Amino acid sequence: MSQSAHAYAYLRPSAVLDGEAGRSLALETSGGTTPLGAAAHPRFFAGFLAEPAPAAAALLAVADVAAARYYQPQLRASLDPVVTANGDRLRFESFSGCCGVYARLDVLAAGLDGDEIGHGTTNVDVNNPLREALTRIGPAEPLHLAVGPDALEVTTFDGPVVEKKVPLPERWLRGFAETQVTAAGFDLRAELSAAEAVRFLRSLPRGGGRAGARVAQWVVPAGRTLRPTTRPVPGAVCLPGPERLAALQRVLRHARALRVYGPPVAGTGPAASAWEVELPGMRLTLTLSPDASRGFSGEGGVLGALATGTAEQDADLVSALLAWEPRIEIAELAEQSGLTAARVRAALTRLGTAGQIGYDVAEAAYFHRQLPYEAGRAEAANPRLKAARALVAAGAVRLEDGGATAVVTVDDHVQRVRTDAAGAVGCTCLWWAKYRGGRGPCKHVLAVGMVREERARGGAADRPAEGAQR
Repeated sequence: MSQSAHAYAYLRPSAVLDGEAGRSLALETSGGTTPLGAAAHPRFFAGFLAEPAPAAAALLAVADVAAARYYQPQLRASLDPVVTANGDRLRFESFSGCCGVYARLDVLAAGLDGDEIGHGTTNVDVNNPLREALTRIGPAEPLHLAVGPDALEVTTFDGPVVEKKVPLPERWLRGFAETQVTAAGFDLRAELSAAEAVRFLRSLPRGGGRAGARVAQWVVPAGRTLRPTTRPVPGAVCLPGPERLAALQRVLRHARALRVYGPPVAGTGPAASAWEVELPGMRLTLTLSPDASRGFSGEGGVLGALATGTAEQDADLVSALLAWEPRIEIAELAEQSGLTAARVRAALTRLGTAGQIGYDVAEAAYFHRQLPYEAGRAEAANPRLKAARALVAAGAVRLEDGGATAVVTVDDHVQRVRTDAAGAVGCTCLWWAKYRGGRGPCKHVLAVGMVREERARGGAADRPAEGAQR
């Protein structure tokens, strides 16, 4: 698994401070992006948390996910949470080390009382002393929140006083990209009251281990609660690895409701799902991959958009129109850019591979952030996409008469890709036989799509099979 070292540089550790005006939660920032460009230590907010105890518990839950590996938990990893200021809210995000759980805390305007909320994205320092201090935050005492340094004059010529270097695997970056594509296919499936939410979540197992070996579990709305079911009946939601919802236990005493999101039931295979706890002025959401042993990085939902020849150019255009919006309106972007809605969505998907786009299931809308990743980095590292481009370059794809069927020749192996009248695609390869498109298209389907697009644009159409990859 390829990875690089990612360095955080903070002026001081984040901490809960005691002062004459009361307690203050000072979250230190590192290496962020703002509307004015890159900033070493951006400052996004200074004011009070309307509900200190729920906010402290929810921040700990996000930190729990960042420090966890739910599959093979003996291998520890931690990536400092990301915070994005969208002008009307603060979003705190993290990813588990195993790439199978994505956490996000949205602190909405109702949860904040202070100066204007800025715009931009950065990492925030979460250390063990801070975690211990957050557990002692009580409901009655006011808590001041500062996201970013109150004063920069403490900087010395020796540089930052706190430095961290952590491994940043490519699969974490691909995971951030895949979650927004996956979540965009979710709908609200169930909503539970506070009492029912607590009862249901406390009934779930908390143990770890290699849960991926177990059969996928499902739940279905039943009156005011959720009941388990042995099969994916209509309206059911997959609960893959229920112990991965353990971080929600921290906020149960503050919960106002539980909302569950998932895709329409299709077949019997496991599926991803999102679990949102409503808190006072906040929302905490955990998104689970389809299996505890299966990270988001391999889902392949972004590949179709990345394989289009116009995605890179369109992404550059759409990126210039984004400004840390809490809600990205597809129709508005299409009008501003002159692109079709489909091309805007494909452009947003490519921007998602650079960490610039997220998806909020509660509002059914994309939002803008700016993670410190290079555009195209995840695309270049994706093995299926690289293999598909190699097939096209080697002339391994031949479109048959009518275009509904294509032949892909690799050495002495021949695969057939067929497209039916409804546009559904299938392939004769082992990957397709195993996943049926459930983990994105195979390399043959991708390659055929590239050649078809090339033909539609007036480029070279069929290339002889004799040039197949060797």
